[in-house]
Amino acid sequence: MAKPTVLLGMSGGVDSSVAALLLTERGYDVTGVTLQVWEHEDDAAVTKKWEERGCCKVGLARHVAKHLGIPHHVVDTRETFRKNVVDDFISGYLAGTTPNPCVRCNERVKFGMLYQLAKAGGADFVATGHYARVLPVQVGCGLFRGVDKKKDQSYFLYRIAAAWLPHILFPVGHLHKEEVWQRVEELGLPADEMKESQEICFVTQGDYRAFLTEQAPQAQRPGPFLDPEGRTIGEHRGIAFYTPGQRKGLGLATGERLYVQEVNPETNAVVVGRSENLFRKACTIHDLNWLAADVPQTLDAVEIKYRYASPAVTGQVHPQTAENLLVEFQDPQKALSPGQSLVLYHDDRVLGGGIIDKIHQCNPLTLVNEQMTHEIV
Repeated sequence: MAKPTVLLGMSGGVDSSVAALLLTERGYDVTGVTLQVWEHEDDAAVTKKWEERGCCKVGLARHVAKHLGIPHHVVDTRETFRKNVVDDFISGYLAGTTPNPCVRCNERVKFGMLYQLAKAGGADFVATGHYARVLPVQVGCGLFRGVDKKKDQSYFLYRIAAAWLPHILFPVGHLHKEEVWQRVEELGLPADEMKESQEICFVTQGDYRAFLTEQAPQAQRPGPFLDPEGRTIGEHRGIAFYTPGQRKGLGLATGERLYVQEVNPETNAVVVGRSENLFRKACTIHDLNWLAADVPQTLDAVEIKYRYASPAVTGQVHPQTAENLLVEFQDPQKALSPGQSLVLYHDDRVLGGGIIDKIHQCNPLTLVNEQMTHEIV
């Protein structure tokens, strides 16, 4: 009987390397593919500097594939990555939003490209080193959080197509990171020298603002800093360089700690205020993607993540239109921003999510209901 075939995305990092090891141990016929998404990386340079950051490490991926005796290919996807991730990232900040490039990359490049390659080559599955799980549900398959809650990456995967789930494997999704590190030395990799990539892989300057300055000089468009009452208290360098909740780098000497409250692209203004004014009760999301076919239109109790590094919170979801949902938080949440991805969970299962569109001080639905009740009384 033929072995099931798997096309494995290999970034050259720890997780995808261990995923390759686990798949071969489980008897799969594995082919490794490295999607080259950013600048060219020289094999010799990578070998000498294992810790260098980047979107992929071609030399490391090739080393692991050779060690395991599996085929390995490099596919140049730089044009697709530039158009669908980098340009989207830049235009998002220029428009005063806070985009998430990792979400877009998984949707439009990594899984989109791997799935196309797998289908064209007749592979049974696509696999990556993400900390997530695909499990059978009542109808088909569902996307679930990884076992290691500290490393769970399901937030970044909510936009993949539901039809892909039966054909996706996450070999490290049932492991804790400590267990993954224990397997690294079996691959001949220097575990003590390897580091995990952090933040945005294509922003090598260490700060996205430096990247924007280099890639989009038009981002430097000064405008007014406003206080909550609309009074001008200073000048900012361009709305692209500010995001709600930001305190550092404002350059305002007012004698108190001020935080970005709102970025207004229509007036080219940045509103700042005190920390306690950052909290919001509700938001609307659009550009929806559902991974659970049996999700009801109204959810009275759901877990919500609107930022990867923050814990999930509880709330309610109400449909506004076929394209928009109103999300009401049980407790007001801090520093919401248009452009952020908001993901909905039930227990460990990813139901779906969307992009934050508008922020509300209070829940408009609750306000309407309260007004109606008042009129009746």
